Amino acid sequence: MDLNTVRAVVPAATAGPWQPGDAWLAGGTYLFSQPHRHLRRLRDLAGAGWPALTRTPRGLDIAATCTIAELARCAASPRTAQRELIRGCCEAFLASFKIWNTATVGGNVCTALPAGPMISLGAALDGTCLVIAAGGGRRELPVAEFVTGVGTTALVPGEFLRSMTLPAATLRCRTAFRKGSLSPLGRSAALLVGRTDPADGSFVLTVTASTVRPVQLRFDAVPSAGTLRESVTDGIPDDLYVDDVHGLPVWRRQLTLLFAEQIRTELAGGSTR
Repeated sequence: MDLNTVRAVVPAATAGPWQPGDAWLAGGTYLFSQPHRHLRRLRDLAGAGWPALTRTPRGLDIAATCTIAELARCAASPRTAQRELIRGCCEAFLASFKIWNTATVGGNVCTALPAGPMISLGAALDGTCLVIAAGGGRRELPVAEFVTGVGTTALVPGEFLRSMTLPAATLRCRTAFRKGSLSPLGRSAALLVGRTDPADGSFVLTVTASTVRPVQLRFDAVPSAGTLRESVTDGIPDDLYVDDVHGLPVWRRQLTLLFAEQIRTELAGGSTR
């Protein structure tokens, strides 16, 4: 879609002070998908030259400009921890190769749709967001706190997402993944990831897609079925469930409970098949 109100596209490094009508541009698959009549200038991050993926002692740094295709190729490498989870989240896009080669990890997180699978990946592994202001200031916050609601984030005007880091400790954890939608090629109505830590036996359940923002439930060990069901019921009030054409809240709640128990059983050593 043409953005006929935009007067200029400028490299982010030379854009100068933040102005009303500015927006950050990475892949642009969201920006160019619908009208944004308030926009006047795009500050292009694509030319920043950030490495898509960087392995460090801290973990895996994923640049905001890393495309879904680049992340999926990384998941195909035997060197990559959490290959199945990363690949599963990439495939949750249910998008064509054209989108995979254009859409970015940072764009998916910043768009903050409940079904954003990069949000699911980052939150499930206790990822952190590096946020930089137009003036150069920086701060970090958890992915689970970065997304605050449907289409809303913790960013303030002039800030952009530089990268998302998946910690080395959680990359070593055992995980289980469940996703459901109204149709085989439909938008995610519930995407849950469970994680157990081999170091201390702790269990973390991350709920996304069915809720307007990520919800995490933490336990010292894999809980009983009753404890988990009670925690999901008490920890996710009815008004946190998404209500749209992709699924009613009551159905999303039941799907969440079903997937939570399947994940609990799998990570406890049982089978849900």
